Amino acid sequence: MKVDFDTIHEHIIPLDNFQLKWRFTEEEYNKLPDQHLELLRPLSKAAAKFLSDYIDMIDLHGDIPFKKGFFRTAHSIEVLTDNEKEIKKWLYQRGLPFDQLVFLTWSQEDAMIVPWEIFIKYFDSFYYPIADDLTVFDQSLTWALLFFHEHEIHFGTNEHFTPSPTNWREFSAA
Repeated sequence: MKVDFDTIHEHIIPLDNFQLKWRFTEEEYNKLPDQHLELLRPLSKAAAKFLSDYIDMIDLHGDIPFKKGFFRTAHSIEVLTDNEKEIKKWLYQRGLPFDQLVFLTWSQEDAMIVPWEIFIKYFDSFYYPIADDLTVFDQSLTWALLFFHEHEIHFGTNEHFTPSPTNWREFSAA
């Protein structure tokens, strides 16, 4: 069966068949509540390859973090041992709707679709510095995030971007 952005939702597999499921289901890593696990949409290997090939075809990461000129603006934040709250706030301020579904791709074999809000809440389960290069984007590709293995997160966009004003206290309590 052909995989493209119109059919990618037909390539969702059970979480039990996803090789990175331990990040979300094991106590020693981060066991997510069942209602949040249900929102994770792991993709088949064919769908993961489609997303990885798409990123390669457009040469998104031709220059790290993004191909020169691909995005009008780029912003970065460093991942430190004790700045999880700051990173969540920084991600929140990207201004994406909480219910927006985003594509996550780690490799040609591992990819997932999740709501933006779940990604923010558990970003440190999706991204392990040193071990991961993780690209997060939506189909429009007017923005993308690169969670780079060297403890860096990069955000690029073609939209006029000003960090969203936040009621961070309200968000972080949710």
